[in-house]
Amino acid sequence: MDCVQLFLVDAFTTSAFRGNPAAVCLLPEVRPTEWMQKVAAEMNQAETAFLYPDDGSLRLRWLTPTVEVDLCGHATLATAHVLRELDAQGQLPKFLEPYWRNAGLRVHSRSGVLAAESSAYGITLDFPVTPAKAISVPDGLANALGVTESQIRFCGQSAFDYLVELDSAARVRELRPDMKMLASFPVRGVIVTATGDTSDHDFLSRFFAPAAGVHEDPVTGSAHCALAPYWAIKFGRETLFGFQASSRGGHVRMELRGERVALSGRAVTVSRGTLLV
Repeated sequence: MDCVQLFLVDAFTTSAFRGNPAAVCLLPEVRPTEWMQKVAAEMNQAETAFLYPDDGSLRLRWLTPTVEVDLCGHATLATAHVLRELDAQGQLPKFLEPYWRNAGLRVHSRSGVLAAESSAYGITLDFPVTPAKAISVPDGLANALGVTESQIRFCGQSAFDYLVELDSAARVRELRPDMKMLASFPVRGVIVTATGDTSDHDFLSRFFAPAAGVHEDPVTGSAHCALAPYWAIKFGRETLFGFQASSRGGHVRMELRGERVALSGRAVTVSRGTLLV
């Protein structure tokens, strides 16, 4: 019976059982998408990352328990964190050795070529920005979030999600959305944000994606690809600090670099084992 290495990692945190958990599966070769989807459902995490060599390059895919997604920050950070730990322990699989260079890697994905590397901030990801274009508040969105339209300061749509700024951090923290209503909108999810309310972050946010099988994501790297350009204009600087105010919570450092954004955070390996296949 074959087996592959499987890890559970808490990303965008320095403490276990905080941040955003992701499963990371290291494959010596590609497996059928149907198999990956079954593994992701079995892991039952917001995302499971699958990393494997593919025709001379390295490919990274992300699957929720129900669908494949185009971009996932925390599972990418978790993947780079796993490779860094394995390399430090002299246990990096031989099939990955050619791709882990100078404490970093480049991967091909559904969102193009992405990079991740060790840095002073833990792991730094090089992702594309996905700015939100202003739109009128879609019918029913305020009601689905449990707010009034007068409490919405901005509504926009990025490549993946709606971005909604509310009038206070307290309102963001207290949201109890109607998940069935949110799942009916034609987007991956809804990012809700406001100016920060403590000294360790500039802004806070929450992310809801019931249509993708994730009611509330604990810390969403890809959401910060839209949050970074939005808040950079408001703060007048390119380096920002965000806090995702889920029950687990997590911090993301952002640095805008033109049409790219560097997302940085730390991670903790919670478990490690083998998947029998």
